[in-house]
Amino acid sequence: MSIKTEEISSLIKKQLENYQDDLNVAEVGTVTYVGDGIARATGLQNAMASELLEFANGSYGMAQNLESDDVGIIILGDFDDIREGDQVKRTGRIMDVPVGEALIGRVVNALGQPVDGQGPINTTKTRPIEVKAPGVMQRQSVTEPLQTGLKAIDALVPIGRGQRELIIGDRKTGKTSIAIDTIINQKDQNMICIYVAIGQKDSTVRTQVETLRKYGAMDYTIVLTAGPSEPAPMLYIAPYAGAAMGEEFMYNGKHVLIIYDDLTKQATAYRELSLLLRRAPGREAYPGDVFYTHSRLLERAAKLSDKLGGGSMTALPVIETQAGDISAYIPTNVISITDGQIFLQSDLFYSGTRPAIDAGLSVSRVGGDAQIKAMKKVAGTLRLDLASFRELEAFTQFGSDLDAATQAKLNRGRRTVEVLKQPVHKPLPVDKQVLILYALTHGFLDAVGIDDIARFQDELFAYADSNGADLLNQIKDTGKLPETDKLDELVKGFVDGFSSSTDK
Repeated sequence: MSIKTEEISSLIKKQLENYQDDLNVAEVGTVTYVGDGIARATGLQNAMASELLEFANGSYGMAQNLESDDVGIIILGDFDDIREGDQVKRTGRIMDVPVGEALIGRVVNALGQPVDGQGPINTTKTRPIEVKAPGVMQRQSVTEPLQTGLKAIDALVPIGRGQRELIIGDRKTGKTSIAIDTIINQKDQNMICIYVAIGQKDSTVRTQVETLRKYGAMDYTIVLTAGPSEPAPMLYIAPYAGAAMGEEFMYNGKHVLIIYDDLTKQATAYRELSLLLRRAPGREAYPGDVFYTHSRLLERAAKLSDKLGGGSMTALPVIETQAGDISAYIPTNVISITDGQIFLQSDLFYSGTRPAIDAGLSVSRVGGDAQIKAMKKVAGTLRLDLASFRELEAFTQFGSDLDAATQAKLNRGRRTVEVLKQPVHKPLPVDKQVLILYALTHGFLDAVGIDDIARFQDELFAYADSNGADLLNQIKDTGKLPETDKLDELVKGFVDGFSSSTDK
């Protein structure tokens, strides 16, 4: 049997045509230790800080400690079947998460993967979770108000778009309720909301999602959750992942509200990681850079300059205190980073004053700049009145003989406290807030019984909707207070009818 040289050459040519010169080079290391969500590996000399590393079981890790002989890695996901001696390779990618419009209305984990059972998220865009915050020249002053719908906040501690306002208080004092109500109030306000639940029970997060869905708020909200059963690295990176998702919208000229609930649990997770990575502990066993952990996160909230599109990201971090101690390590750290704080007091909460905002310790460093002119006018003296009422109230517990002026001040103070109370999940539009505060500060409620104030308020709003819609629209559209004669006439017309109905 003779073999023809032509056949051989044609076969060789065919083989050469199909030959692909794919050279796959990967820098691979070896796991030397694994446990508690932490791994150490040798042989990754060129690994970068925060680089994604892939383990043999398909799990990913993030390079944290870059040491001379090995790399400390935090494992993102399942680490049960990673063993000493396993291979780990560099990906060349800095840790990133999916971003974009496709995430709105979804519940995702700290890696941006859906956990709501509604299928995959169709987006190709990603952003690194750690980026440098906008610089001084890339920002502008905070001037545009962010309406929370809560009278006690919008009147006393106003929040502006691009501000960082801390919500601080003991557990079970209504911190999350304020955050959820603020999200609900952003309906039709051209605002995208991101709720980052750090270490919250899965059942609690489910309840919050159902509440948001009930009020139609999931149409403009992303919920990012890192539950207490997840490894500490997931709780640590969750707020940074949320910030990356928000920045995608902010740098496209949109307005974002992001809530970190809460950063105390993130700090605890970071302490756990740092101790496992053998970093030197400092005060309360937190690592020395725990301040930087929070400052580099919160500085990413900003009102961008018009040159960059004028978008904004407003951050409402939540911190839990122990027995009202706001001078503890983490609370003082975060207070010093933010532009003010809303302090919720247990005593007020349990006495029925809800939201339980302590007007004395709460402050907004942006202040009146973040209020519409109408609100600034009616709420100008409210904080001082409330502070002097609290002082008088404490003083009058020791004596019974009060002059008429003191008695009048106490009466007005009690009515102020009553007006500032608000049921949960019932945020008020700013025009109605201005109306009730106008009625309060101009003495129209002085003759109304304390028990009747909630009813007075509801009926006044119904009366204004039918008899003074033009005045309410004027406040809403221009932000200015209508002529006082017209407002007086509207409120007086209602008060006359209201007082006669109570007298019967």
